[in-house]
Amino acid sequence: MKIRVVCSLIFLAGVAALAGCGFLEHEERDAWRGQAEQVCLAGRIVKPTKFIRPIAELEGPGTCGVENPFRVFAIADGTVGVQPSARIGCSMTAALETWMRDTVQPAAKARFGSEVAEIRNTASYGCRTRNDKPGATLSEHAFGNGLDIGGFTLVDGREIAVPADARTATPEARAFLSEVMAGACGVFKTVLGPGAEGRRETHIHLDLAHHDLTGERTYCRPRPSLPGKAAPPSGAGDLLMSYAPGGRDADIPTGSVGRPDAAHDDAPADYEPDE
Repeated sequence: MKIRVVCSLIFLAGVAALAGCGFLEHEERDAWRGQAEQVCLAGRIVKPTKFIRPIAELEGPGTCGVENPFRVFAIADGTVGVQPSARIGCSMTAALETWMRDTVQPAAKARFGSEVAEIRNTASYGCRTRNDKPGATLSEHAFGNGLDIGGFTLVDGREIAVPADARTATPEARAFLSEVMAGACGVFKTVLGPGAEGRRETHIHLDLAHHDLTGERTYCRPRPSLPGKAAPPSGAGDLLMSYAPGGRDADIPTGSVGRPDAAHDDAPADYEPDE
């Protein structure tokens, strides 16, 4: 009997050792992640500059990591700083550039008569679960596929922070934040702002998660509300407000702020927002 117990203990110790060395680790990153990055890199969609620098692979623990990450100090040919610098993948870097060019800058010029000079990065790469909940699904931040933005600084020095409650912001700031979030819904796959799921975080979360097999589905909360559109459903949050008729809000177009297809606006039932 003692011999059997000893043998069993030796066997279990061996299994533990192998597991510790990674021999029994079968978890792998979803294939679409690597595929998306390779398409981006092969197409030279993001070109290394002194502002966007390739850095060493970010690895683990577990499935966390990015094979070909960039450290992004600035975008838009160095005219828009990212502070502190962000560690994100190729696809996120490309999406950030598109959003800044087509949505953020037109909205800033329309609302404030000044362009954005800097965005405040509150979280980029980090190996953690969604909302740091134990046992939850890994956050998109764990794959360099997510970015949190806490505010914007204009060329003239004015700052537009993302407020926990939009009612504390000026009308111009509310309109600007509504536009940049609505535009983000046409570029990123997940866009979450204050009021999403009843939360009051002071940042905008952006990521390129796949919410379905094709990666086409988008999830935006609160729901975008644009000039001439109906107000968001009750309980959807108060940041993305409908604009008042007439005046500046009604007649100034902005870049790429099209509402996403409503059929793609809902995530799977078991989806937990990644903030």
